[in-house]
Amino acid sequence: MEVDSFDDLLRDAEQLTANVDSGGELPRVERNLHQIMETSQRLWTKTAQVGVPDAADVKASILLGSKGLDVPRISQRLETLSATKTFEPLEPIADTDIQSFLRNERENAVLAVIQETKKNTLQQTEKRFWETMQSEWQEQRQRILNALISSGEDLLDIGPDTESMLSETVAMDGRSTMDSVEMAYARQVYLYNDRVVHGGVRPNLIQLFEQISLQFEDKRVSELWAMVREMTSVPLISTVDTVQARSAQEMQMAFVRQARSYLENSYLKYISTIVGENLQRAQVGGIPGTFHRVQGFMKVKLPHPVPGLEDGEVNGQPVWPIIYYCLRCGDLDAVLHAVQRAAQDLGEFEEYLKEYMDSEDRRLSPNMQTKLRIHYRSNVRNSPDPYKRAVYCLIGCCDTTDSHSEVISKTEDYLWLKLSQVSFVEESGPSSLDRLTLPQLQTTLLEEYGENHFSAHQNPYLYFQVLFLSAQFEAAIEFLSRSDLRLRCHAVHTAIVLYEMGLLVLPANIQTQVLSKHLDDPSPMRRLNFARLISMYTSKFENTDPREALQYFYLLRGLKDHQGENLFITCLSEMVIETREFETLLGKLGQDGTRRPGAVDKFQANTQRILETVARDTEAKGLFEDAVKLYDLARNADKVLEILNRLLSPIVAVPKSGQSNRQRLQALAVAIAGRFQSQAVTGNQSNTKSFYLLLDLMTFFDEYHGRELDRALETIKTLQLVPLTPETVDDKVNAFKQYTDEVRRNMPDILLATMNILHTKYRNTRNTTLQNAQGRPTARSEDGGKESYLADLRRQAKSLITFAGMLPYRMPGDTNARLVQMEVLMN
Repeated sequence: MEVDSFDDLLRDAEQLTANVDSGGELPRVERNLHQIMETSQRLWTKTAQVGVPDAADVKASILLGSKGLDVPRISQRLETLSATKTFEPLEPIADTDIQSFLRNERENAVLAVIQETKKNTLQQTEKRFWETMQSEWQEQRQRILNALISSGEDLLDIGPDTESMLSETVAMDGRSTMDSVEMAYARQVYLYNDRVVHGGVRPNLIQLFEQISLQFEDKRVSELWAMVREMTSVPLISTVDTVQARSAQEMQMAFVRQARSYLENSYLKYISTIVGENLQRAQVGGIPGTFHRVQGFMKVKLPHPVPGLEDGEVNGQPVWPIIYYCLRCGDLDAVLHAVQRAAQDLGEFEEYLKEYMDSEDRRLSPNMQTKLRIHYRSNVRNSPDPYKRAVYCLIGCCDTTDSHSEVISKTEDYLWLKLSQVSFVEESGPSSLDRLTLPQLQTTLLEEYGENHFSAHQNPYLYFQVLFLSAQFEAAIEFLSRSDLRLRCHAVHTAIVLYEMGLLVLPANIQTQVLSKHLDDPSPMRRLNFARLISMYTSKFENTDPREALQYFYLLRGLKDHQGENLFITCLSEMVIETREFETLLGKLGQDGTRRPGAVDKFQANTQRILETVARDTEAKGLFEDAVKLYDLARNADKVLEILNRLLSPIVAVPKSGQSNRQRLQALAVAIAGRFQSQAVTGNQSNTKSFYLLLDLMTFFDEYHGRELDRALETIKTLQLVPLTPETVDDKVNAFKQYTDEVRRNMPDILLATMNILHTKYRNTRNTTLQNAQGRPTARSEDGGKESYLADLRRQAKSLITFAGMLPYRMPGDTNARLVQMEVLMN
C-alpha cells in the first residue's frame, strides 16, 4: 500500500473544509483553543455528574454554543420559571346557542350519572370483595385452629369443588381417614343412635364403650373407662340447670365418694398384684382378706425395721402402717380388725374409728372431730410416726396443708388423701381455717399446680385422672383432646357419655372456644363447647366417612346455633356443602320423580326441613347449581325455577360449545322441564312462564348460531316476543312490561339476532335478483314476488326499529345503532 504524500493530505484537508463551508446539518463552529477547552471541561463535568453521557445535550451545546448561548445557564433559568399562572381557569363564556347548551347539559348529566354509578359500583365491589375475603379468612382460621389438634393431613382440608378465593381443592376420595379405634367407637355410636331413633330402652353407652375398649389391648384406656363408669354412678338431680346440679352439695359428695372408691379399689388391685408376684416374700398363706394382703404387701415393700414407728405391732408388723394401708384399700373392717388387735396401745382411736365407720359419708360428728383434733395437736402432730400422723389427718380432716411426703409418694395417693379430707360441713372459729372444700381442691389442682406440676404432656393419662376424679370433667376432656392425637377419640367419647347423662356444663354460645369460664359460675368450674369438640373431631374424616360423621352430628340435635337453628341440621348442611355427598346423605330423585332415601332418613327426622335448610345454605354460599338440585329434591318448584331463571338468563344468547356452562345448564334445565311437564309440576305463574320462555329462546339462539335462519325466524314468530308488523308494535310494547327481568335482559340480543336474520335474508334475496337480472330474463311475476318479499322484510325491520325505540328499557348504547345500520342497509 502506498503512503500518501503531504500534498495529498493537504488537498484532502482543503476538500473537507470546503465540504463544511458548503453547508450541512450543523453550522461551522469558530472557536479558539481556550474556548474549546472550557466547553469540553464543562461537558465533561456534566457527563461525570449524570453518569451516562447524554448525546442530545452534547449536540445541543455544540449547536447553541456557536451562537454564543450558554446551555447550562439557560437550563437553570427555565427551572425557575413557574407555570402556575399559565393555566389559571378563564371566566366562563355564556353560550347563546340553546341547542348546544342543552346538548352539553345532557351530556354532562349522563357523564355525571355514569361517574356516580362507576364510583358506587367500585365501592360495592370492593366492599363485597373484602366481605368475601373476611368470610374466607374466618373459615380458614377455624380450619387451622381445628387442624392444629388434628393430624397433619387435615391442615386446610377443603371439600372438593368448594369455591374458595384462598385455596385449591383437595379431594380424598376412596380412602377412609379413620383408624381402627375411631371406627370401633363409631360403630358403638351407631348402635346407640339406632336404638334411640327406634325408641325403647336406651343402651348403656358407657358399657358399649367399655366393652369396645377391651379390644384395644391398652390397660390405660380400660382404666379410663372404668374411672368414667365409677364417676358417673351418682344420683342425678332432676334440674334443667347443669351448673346448679353440679354445684349441689349432694352431687359433690357423691363425686368425692365415687372418686375415693375408685382410687381405693385400684390400690387394692395394686396390692394384690404385688403380693401375687412375690408370694414367697409375702407369706400370706393363702388366707383371703384385705388385712392379710396388706401384711404381705408390707413384707415386700416396707423396709424393716422402720425408724420412728409407735404403738407396737400386729402379727410382727407395725400397727399404724397396717391401719393406713387398710384405709388406703377402703376396707374399714380390716382397719377395725387391726385396731382391735392393738387396742391397748391405741388409746381412744378405736372410738374415733367406729364413729367414722358408722357415718354414711365417713365423717365424724362435730364434737368427736373437735376431740380428735385436740388430741392430734397435743399428742400426734409431733409424733415421729408418719403413718400415725397420716391416719389422724385422714379421719379427723385436720392439718390439710400437710402433704405427708414420708408416706405418700404417688399422685394417686396424694389425690386420695385430699379427697378424704374434703369437708362439706360448715365450720366456724379457728377450725374453719383448716377446712378443705372441693372447690378449693379443684382450684389447687387446676390453677395452682396445673399441667407443668404434673408433667401432663409426658403422662397425659395421669393429669386426666387428677382432673376427672376431682370432678373437673370439662377441663379433663379438653386437656386430653389436645394433649395427644391418639387420645382425642377417647376424650370425645367421654364427653359424649357425660353429655348424654346431663353431667356436662355447656356454654351459652357455641361460638366460644372449647374450654371457657363463665363469670357467674362458681370457681373453678369450666364449660366445655361440646358442639365444637364434635366438629373438630369429625373434621378429620367427614370428607371420607360422611355417614360416620352424620352419626356424631345427630348427638347435637338438642343444641341450637347462634341463629336458633338445630345444630344437627346446621352441621349436616355444612358437611353436605363441603363433601358434596348429596345423594349419599340426602338421597336422590329417580326418573319417575320419586325420592330415594339417603343416610339422613334413617334418623326419622323432618327430612323436608333438612333439605330446605341445606338448599338455603347452599344458595347463600353462591352454589346455585347445587341449590337447584337440592330444592328439586325438596320439591320446592318455585325456588328451582327462580334460581334456574337467574342462571339461564346470562347465557341465553351465548353460542353453544362443548363442555361449557351453557351446555351443562341447558341440559339440567331441559331435564327438569321434561319431568315437570310429565308430572304437572308448576311453580308460580311468573317463574314458570319465564323458565319455559328462556328455554325456547335458547333454542332460537341455537338455530340462529347454527345458521338455520328460516327455523330461527319461525321460532321467534311463534314466541311472539317482538313485532314483525307495524300493527303489533303497541301490543308487544305493552306485553314487554309483563316479562320478568331475566327475559328483559335478553331483549337487545333478541332484536339484534332477529334483525340480522332479516338483513341476511334480504341480502341473499337481493343478490339472487341481481344475478338473475344480469343473466337470463326473469318473469315479471317472479320479479314482482321478490320485490314484494323484500318490501315485507323491510317492513318487518321497520317494525323492529319502532319497537326498540318505544321500549321502556335502557339498552346498550350500540344496540340501536346496529339496528338502524342494518335497517338502512335494507333500504
